[in-house]
Amino acid sequence: MSEVALPLQARTEARDFESFFQAEYRSLCQALVLLVGDAFEAEEIAQETMTRVLERWDRVGVMDSPTGYAYRTALNLQRKRIRRLAVRAKRRFAQVPVGDIGPAAGDRQDVRRALASLPDGQREALILIDWLDMDTDEAARALGIKPASVRVRLHRARSSLREALGVTS
Repeated sequence: MSEVALPLQARTEARDFESFFQAEYRSLCQALVLLVGDAFEAEEIAQETMTRVLERWDRVGVMDSPTGYAYRTALNLQRKRIRRLAVRAKRRFAQVPVGDIGPAAGDRQDVRRALASLPDGQREALILIDWLDMDTDEAARALGIKPASVRVRLHRARSSLREALGVTS
């Protein structure tokens, strides 16, 4: 269907979402790679997130922070995915101890491991604040918690990372 055949309001909403998508998609993917540790899974979650945002664009587009809504949707999708995987794993696999794969990994791998060792809430706060440059109010809205809780999670995450990476400051 050509753009001319759409009503003016529908064309305007489509352009607004397209602008939003162009501005936010890459950052969302990058944040999700840090969160899930896998580029393909991050891409899947980002695509599903943007699909859900588009489906609700009439409401999301007028929100104070459509970006916050998108990140919260992505975090919820990730949590749902983890719950589903945990249920499957419990049904199919017995616990098998996993050892360290290699003796020494590069700095990037060390950081990924340290991030992965953080509790979900701390990792989410850290990524939203330090990676995506959100302020604590925006991150709080995205996570559905109070700004003070974001600051506590962020402090704990940074402390844990410094300890895990052996950084003194």
